[in-house]
Amino acid sequence: MIERTLVVLKPDAVKRGLVGRIISRLEDAGLKIVGMNMRQADDQLVLDHYDDLEGRIGKEAFAAVCRYVQSGPVVAIALEGDGAVAVVRKLVGATAPAEAAPGTIRGDLCHQGWRSPGDIRAIFNLIHASGTPGEAAEELALWFDEADLHAYAAADEEFAF
Repeated sequence: MIERTLVVLKPDAVKRGLVGRIISRLEDAGLKIVGMNMRQADDQLVLDHYDDLEGRIGKEAFAAVCRYVQSGPVVAIALEGDGAVAVVRKLVGATAPAEAAPGTIRGDLCHQGWRSPGDIRAIFNLIHASGTPGEAAEELALWFDEADLHAYAAADEEFAF
């Protein structure tokens, strides 16, 4: 089933010059970019995006996540493809870089020794990927206006679908 999902390349991906490499991996997997923007995430966007996180990880860790995501520009990407949410999650790998398998974006590109303020190990992990189709829809609405999402036929779609 064709679905859309959100990927956010976090400040460490941008600052390390990994944006192109990560996008290539997503496109190589058959995903189509239907929206993309680079921005500095403001307080409200970060709070809305991570609205359920504080209760799961605690106030100090939540503050570290917010500082990290706002420590530089991010690249938000709307992707479309067959089973896009699951495909992206598989490509990205486990949230904690030390647990991400080789061959995944986090497994191959994260620096295992990097720590965030407060030693929150899992957050310097390059990339956010929506976890479910419902989450993807909510997150896409936060990061993109509908007019910024595009529908078009990719050159290989007549063969792939």
